[in-house]
Amino acid sequence: MKQIETLEIPIAGMDCTECTMHVKKAIGALPGVKSVDVFLASEKAVIQLDSTVVGLPEIRQAVAGSGYSVPMVETAEPQLPIDARNNAQKTVASAPLSDFSRPILTVFGIVFGVVLFVVVVGEWLGLFETLTSRVPWPVGLGIVLIGGYPIFRNVFRATLRRQITSHTLMTVGVIAALVVGQWATAVVIVFFMRVGDYTEKFTTERARRAVKDLTAMAPQTARVERSGSEVEIPIGQVHLGEVVVVRPGETIPVDGEVLDGLATVDQAAITGESMPVETGPGARVYAASLARLGHLRVRTTHAGTDTTFGRVIKMVQDAEAHRSSVQTMADRFSSYFLPLVLGIALLTFIIRQDPLATAAVLVVACSCSIALATPIAMLASIGAGAKRGLLIKGGKYLETLARADVLLIDKTGTLTLGKPKVTDIVTLNGLVDTDLLALVASAERYSEHPLAEAVRTAANERHLVLHEPQNFEALPGLGVRANVNGFAVSVGNRRMIETAGAGSELEAQGKTLLFVTRDSELAGILAAADTLRPEVPQALEEVRKLGVRQIELLTGDNERTASALAEKIGLSYRANLLPEDKIRIVKEYQTKGHVVVMVGDGVNDAPALAQADVGIAMGAAGTDVAIEAAHIALMREDWTLVPEMFRIARRTMRVVKMNLLFTGVYNVLGLTLAALGILPPILAAAAQSLPDLGILGNSARLLHHKDSVRQT
Repeated sequence: MKQIETLEIPIAGMDCTECTMHVKKAIGALPGVKSVDVFLASEKAVIQLDSTVVGLPEIRQAVAGSGYSVPMVETAEPQLPIDARNNAQKTVASAPLSDFSRPILTVFGIVFGVVLFVVVVGEWLGLFETLTSRVPWPVGLGIVLIGGYPIFRNVFRATLRRQITSHTLMTVGVIAALVVGQWATAVVIVFFMRVGDYTEKFTTERARRAVKDLTAMAPQTARVERSGSEVEIPIGQVHLGEVVVVRPGETIPVDGEVLDGLATVDQAAITGESMPVETGPGARVYAASLARLGHLRVRTTHAGTDTTFGRVIKMVQDAEAHRSSVQTMADRFSSYFLPLVLGIALLTFIIRQDPLATAAVLVVACSCSIALATPIAMLASIGAGAKRGLLIKGGKYLETLARADVLLIDKTGTLTLGKPKVTDIVTLNGLVDTDLLALVASAERYSEHPLAEAVRTAANERHLVLHEPQNFEALPGLGVRANVNGFAVSVGNRRMIETAGAGSELEAQGKTLLFVTRDSELAGILAAADTLRPEVPQALEEVRKLGVRQIELLTGDNERTASALAEKIGLSYRANLLPEDKIRIVKEYQTKGHVVVMVGDGVNDAPALAQADVGIAMGAAGTDVAIEAAHIALMREDWTLVPEMFRIARRTMRVVKMNLLFTGVYNVLGLTLAALGILPPILAAAAQSLPDLGILGNSARLLHHKDSVRQT
């Protein structure tokens, strides 16, 4: 009987997209393997397999056969006493990229420039021919073999597996140079092959860095209350419902509810928001948040990979699986590029009868730069976005978002705050605003209705003193009655308190009215509404400037409420919608050829978010449904992030296109010059390393926050 399981394993030694293709092919060829995804950024493979047919030993052997390895996974640590907490396993975040990348690039550039200058001058003056004639050929051969051994070994193994790599071409170029007696040329080729390897590793590591920095923030241990004492244990051993103790300056290790204590919590790791929040009993807190001031006792609701932060990490790591069509095309082209170069080299040899020109053709081809052009840019944007609370599930959603021309928006909880707020106070019979508000808040003191909560909140904001209500009575669908400070008070809607058209102007604005009587006389009216987020108008204007012309409000609210809000922000709208109606509208636009983006709160909007070409969940921190349903999740409720996502997507695609254009032109020019004999093998070897540097520098711009926010 088949037992289909999902196995996730680390893969060591991968440096480029070509590597992932080799690993994927090796694992995919095993019997019992149903599907396999190999991720360069997170250095792992996710495999669906029939465990009755194939297991980890066979997979490990297949990976080893492809030239890579499966490291052993460390086991969990034993439980530690609280006194030993400083010796617990810790993960130290790596230094910021700019702290070491610039000096390394500077040194690398100087060394590369000096060597390139020596090569060019030496070739021009004929020094390499003199050196070759004076040094015995066996000595030169030894230098080539020693310097290029790691590369030649991998090429030999790949050849036995019937695989052609970019190093295969350069190795053939080395052999060609040795055959014609130019071992100095072969040495230079080997040198720049090694330089190219380093550049590719460094380029890939830059893209991985943001993901690694994010992962490094994950808590490793937690201090829990057990048997009347505190013990520090590995995070994997924390049980749901256990009480976790967080001291000042410590990272909160779990998602949970605060039982007691007060603290100022920095939630930047989750929401990307730099401003800390004040947290107390009843508040929700998230793993990887930092308690800067105060201490907390937290009841665990989620731990380890099940926390919001754990899901964030997994989503960022798995984003590579959702490749854009541009990336898929580049990967396919890369697989055809190497045979194409071999064909050009063969034609060069047949037509020109020039072994050096043939070797130069083989050496100058830059297949890795083609494969790296798209994923490096995508991973840079995805990783940098994750640090700011913008979770992107894959490169294909960035590509799609860059082409979007329709934006559909949910109302409640998305455009608005999702809870009513008192907006107007109309007083009658000599009462002032504060007196009426205190009277209503006192009468509503024990009501659970959302409007009652809005009234109490308004009273608290004004620091009003409330009275204890007597004979409180809640009337479902109508309102409440109570005796307050000696007055008979009624608070309710028109069905409960008959009025002759009072408050009609406020109702026309889509507001909900509470009519108030004191001793049977109308004392005033309170108006409440679900208020618009203050940053929405400016954000929508920025989205329009980015070229999204069709923006529409979708809501389940009544026509009057929807009309009032839509008119206020200048949108078309559709009201009285059910979730299936929103899906229908998304499909309606899609059938007309539009690329649709849907923004919702990720709960009742989940079906429409999934149906849209790109679904964006607003304020997804701690919300399982939002993270699962949406293609992009904004971890804090901030509408300025919406136009920023559009900017990031469009800028990413511009960088990708620049990368592809650059490497394409570079390869065509290099192959042409090499085939014509203008570019000798030595210079071809040096030139082969340059495209990776160009792609590195261009893609690195996406790592900078200030650039991605405002450039269009």
